[in-house]
Parts: sequence; structure tokens; C-alpha cells
Amino acid sequence: MHPDHQNKAGYWRTNLKYLAILLSIWFLVSYVCGIILVEPLNTIRLGGFKLGFWFAQQGSIYTFIVLIFVYVRLMNKLDKKFGLNED
Repeated sequence: MHPDHQNKAGYWRTNLKYLAILLSIWFLVSYVCGIILVEPLNTIRLGGFKLGFWFAQQGSIYTFIVLIFVYVRLMNKLDKKFGLNED
């Protein structure tokens, strides 16, 4: 296999791994915490709101925004590792 092709395959494989992990976290927060576990979480209050309601209305959005920043940071590190950074 050509070294450049191995580089591209490794880069893409790592990128997909990052995406799978980050989207799994988002799925857990938005679907599991916001829908499936909403009743048990509603017994806990956060800032005056039921926690299950908070996850359904705010938590998934905040989590998604944080995950975007985490993804950017991870991809910048990956770009540097494979010599694809713009700096």
C-alpha cells in the first residue's frame, strides 16, 4: 500500500472514531437523558427546573455546542499529527 494512501486511511479512520464517540455522547444526552430517563431525572431539580426537562430543552443543545468545540480541537490535533495543519 502506498504510504500516502495509508496516511489518508489513518486520518479518515481516526476522524470517524472521533465522530462516532462525539455523536454517541450527544445521542446519550439528547435521547437517553431527554426522553428515556426523563421521569427518573425529573425527580432531581436543577436551577428550579426538573432535570429531565432541562436535558430535553437545554442540555442537548449545550452538549452539542461543547461537542463542536471538542471536535474542532481534536481535528486540529489530528491535522498537526498528519501534517495537514495550515500554520
